[in-house]
Amino acid sequence: MAKKIVAGNWKMNKNLQEGIELAQGLKDALAADKPNCEVIICTPFIHLAKVSDLLDHKTIKLGAENCADKASGAYTGEVSAEMVKSTGAEYVILGHSERREYYNETPAILKEKVDLALANGLKVIFCIGESLKQREANEQEAVCKAELEGSVFHLSAEQFANIVIAYEPIWAIGTGKTATAEQAEEIHSYIRSVIAKKYGDKVAADTSILYGGSCKASNAPELFAKPDIDGGLIGGASLKVADFKGIIDAWK
Repeated sequence: MAKKIVAGNWKMNKNLQEGIELAQGLKDALAADKPNCEVIICTPFIHLAKVSDLLDHKTIKLGAENCADKASGAYTGEVSAEMVKSTGAEYVILGHSERREYYNETPAILKEKVDLALANGLKVIFCIGESLKQREANEQEAVCKAELEGSVFHLSAEQFANIVIAYEPIWAIGTGKTATAEQAEEIHSYIRSVIAKKYGDKVAADTSILYGGSCKASNAPELFAKPDIDGGLIGGASLKVADFKGIIDAWK
């Protein structure tokens, strides 16, 4: 059975003090009302070590939003997978459409990042998804398959067990547009079938596939009710405790 997960992606938001306050607020809220799924917060690099110290890692797991495609060395401004791991983080988001688009992260670069993350004991939340133009041309399945093949399908089944897939229709990120629960289920089901073809039915059944793209407390119950949607990767709604908790509570 795939693990049920709600992960927050803070993106480039919250200074250090605000981030600590948000993490503390979420910790308090979930201590009072235990979650029924795995909760992960993925924060900017500057928050990781401090937030790691204050979290109860049994209730809230910590992740980074990126890591470098090099192990170490003269790469000014970069943060390696080993550095991320040393803060107490367990996860890293890789392949987010914003990284692909704004920072020209290619499948080959992402493959390097995936390998380094796994080698350093991090689990990877790997993002895939199509643009509006690709969706209108009915290319969403081909796009998702190519992104999997380009960066994660070289892994062994054992390694792949440390990959969480996040399907994010790029046209629904921060736009207020959401794929309908039916549209999301259709592509999640397709993604699981592609994983099954590569690794077998058991690995596919055990892989968590999250939906990302304007998921909020109001539509989370309908999305999470679908058999192939195992949770959400949440952007804007993860920046307020009440909003994020509302989505977490969709699993109750």
